[in-house]
Amino acid sequence: MLSQSHHDLVVPTRGCGFVDVTADLTAFLDSARAGDGVLTVFCTHTSASLVIQENADPTVRADLERFFSRLVRDGDSIFQHTEEGPDDMSAHVRAALTQTQLSIPVKAGALTLGRWQAVYLWEHRTSPHRRTLSLHYLGTVG
Repeated sequence: MLSQSHHDLVVPTRGCGFVDVTADLTAFLDSARAGDGVLTVFCTHTSASLVIQENADPTVRADLERFFSRLVRDGDSIFQHTEEGPDDMSAHVRAALTQTQLSIPVKAGALTLGRWQAVYLWEHRTSPHRRTLSLHYLGTVG
């Protein structure tokens, strides 16, 4: 028999960078008594995103941050949307280039991530924010 569970996870950020939410997702699956199914994680913001990335070497995430900062520069004169500051439109573009929703298979109550993978909320704004992730598990009860 299939079951489903929902939860809104609020994630504080410190400004640009990655916040590992893997443990929070695992805690949600534990509370949902998840068995086999799928976890959908949806970021309800347009200037932050979600990525599955390496969890072993933090320089991977630092390199990604530097690359995206070079690819989409804060305060670029091509942007008209500047009402919320020079980092606003660039944050929207970075979120559009990545993803705001992930679907992760769940097996025996655990995320089926690879050995070196973790799930990150990627904050694209320079100031701290409180971001909400909408979690939805659909599957069997373990």
